[in-house]
Amino acid sequence: MPIEAHPDARISALADIEESVRGTRIAVGAHSVIDSFVKVKPAGGSGDVVIGERVTINSGCVIYTGNGLTIGNDVAIAANCVFAPVNHEFRDRDTLIREQRFMPGRGGVIIHDDVWIGAGCVFLDGAVVGKGAVIGALSLVRGEVEPYSINVGNPLVTTGYRK
Repeated sequence: MPIEAHPDARISALADIEESVRGTRIAVGAHSVIDSFVKVKPAGGSGDVVIGERVTINSGCVIYTGNGLTIGNDVAIAANCVFAPVNHEFRDRDTLIREQRFMPGRGGVIIHDDVWIGAGCVFLDGAVVGKGAVIGALSLVRGEVEPYSINVGNPLVTTGYRK
């Protein structure tokens, strides 16, 4: 299925967005920007990637479709972030990991409206970032993040709230 981009979205010719062989939908809203060297790879499931309006995804970000990724409106994503809503199966030691495929999903990754994500962050399957939250650079997000909270690190720690 080809990418569904609003006519007012701007996708760099240097972005690498693969088409899904399983029918995964990749949609980009109005006035959103996908910068050069962003990679979108349908892998590990059949979840959709839905990017809202006025979203900026900077260079070097990698998005796997896995169990799905939803990004709300007015989200700013700095360079080199990874969205991985998927996990490899690994429990059977008699079978190569690459042959075990993927684990059942935890609901994908959801980023609500008005979120700022610093450079180099990683989002794992089941991450839900509340409206207005801030995620500091190089943070690992794997659970729920409160709306309007300011968060940093690995493990992720809430250091304050937007006023």
